Amino acid sequence: MSASGVATTPTASTGVETMTYREALRLAMRQEMERDERVFVMGEEVGLFDGSYKVTAGLMDEFGPDRVRDTPISEEGFVGAGVGAAMLGERPIVEIMTLNFLLVAMDQVVNHAAKIGAMFGGEVRCPLVIRTPNGAGNQLTAQHSQSFDGWFAGTPGLKVVAPANPADAKGLLKAAIRDDDPVLVIENLPIYKEKGYVDVDAELLTPIGRAAVAREGGDLTVVAHSFATVRALKVAEKLAAERGVSLEVVDLRSLRPLDVETVAKSVAKTNRVLCVEEGWPSYGVTAEIAARIQYACFDDLDAPVERIGMAEVPLPYAKELELAAMPTEDRIERAALQVLELAA
Repeated sequence: MSASGVATTPTASTGVETMTYREALRLAMRQEMERDERVFVMGEEVGLFDGSYKVTAGLMDEFGPDRVRDTPISEEGFVGAGVGAAMLGERPIVEIMTLNFLLVAMDQVVNHAAKIGAMFGGEVRCPLVIRTPNGAGNQLTAQHSQSFDGWFAGTPGLKVVAPANPADAKGLLKAAIRDDDPVLVIENLPIYKEKGYVDVDAELLTPIGRAAVAREGGDLTVVAHSFATVRALKVAEKLAAERGVSLEVVDLRSLRPLDVETVAKSVAKTNRVLCVEEGWPSYGVTAEIAARIQYACFDDLDAPVERIGMAEVPLPYAKELELAAMPTEDRIERAALQVLELAA
């Protein structure tokens, strides 16, 4: 998959290789650490243990303990250290074991990192990257399965990206590392093992703030990000094969800044839209997207904007209940068909 979301066949001449999502993230960090000696990684178990999810595997051996630093279990402390290092000209990549644990350091992120550029009139910047996975479906209980994408994306001064495939994992992380503002890179646990085509060009970035049409279609627009995009693409393939329904899937990729233009262009084409997220819909990403669509595409809509997300409960541990609460492919399919019926 290219940075634009279009599938690319790997060849020796194009420099495109097949790799997993986690390998693409590791490639991005390795390339940027080779390019800029100010880039370093810090977090719990990122070094000697190769990272909780093996994303940083081998980086300590390659770059040494000064640039791949294991930290104590103190998110507030090492995120704060990352903010200070960024203010002094370094380019830290802070790994948080799960997005849920970033709540411990929310003051550092929201009240400090996000506001430094404005408070100092741009004379001091905070080129901090925070990498962290989220996602449900692994029976990790309510405290470890939440998607706070909307919480952080609602913070001015903080950029938030959420890649859904290996190509964008590499491209968006590289763009985040080179950005002079703080960027939260939200990854996803189920996608770490997924494979895709990645252009290994060290200078190829995925631009922050630009959505991608991951699949073209004409009957219904599905707007999603992260693992919801993966699910939507599977639903689109199934409905095309079984019912002849053509879904267009727009992958947001970036939550702040938000690319409304690409979404609106798609809705103007299909006249129907379904918004999907893994977070709670109330006050969430889909709520914001629905409001933006209503404003930008009022005359284009043939049916109300539909949206689905996680059931608004603390996620249960029992597998059957966990699945019942999640925005599964079955739920996306039913919602898509409902929108099409309402528009008929």
